Amino acid sequence: MERLGWIFRKIHYFCTTKIKHIMTQIERITRMEALLDKGTETVKRLEKALDDFAALQPDIDELQAYYDSDDWRTDFEADEAGLLPKDLKRGVLSEDGVYDLLEDYQCLKDQIRTIE
Repeated sequence: MERLGWIFRKIHYFCTTKIKHIMTQIERITRMEALLDKGTETVKRLEKALDDFAALQPDIDELQAYYDSDDWRTDFEADEAGLLPKDLKRGVLSEDGVYDLLEDYQCLKDQIRTIE
C-alpha cells in the first residue's frame, strides 16, 4: 500500500509539473502572439503614415510657394482690411499656422532621415 501511495505521489508530481510547464508554455506563446499582433499593426499603421507623408510633399511645396509669394501678402492684407467673407476659413493667412506646419514637416523629414 505504501508503494501505491508513493506511485500516486510521483504521478501527481509529474502531472502537476507537466501541467505547469504546459501552462507556462501556453502563456509564453500567447504573450508572444500578442506582441506579434501589436508589432504587425503598428508597422502597418506607420507604413501608411509614411506613405501619406511622402505623398504630402507636393502640397507642402505648393503651400511654401504660396506663403513666400506676393499672393499670400495680398490675401493677408485683404483679410486685415476686412475684405474677405467673415465665414471664410483662413488659417492659411495666420503667419504662425503655415510657419508651424512647414517647420514641423521639416523636423519630421529630418527625424525620418536619422532613422534610416
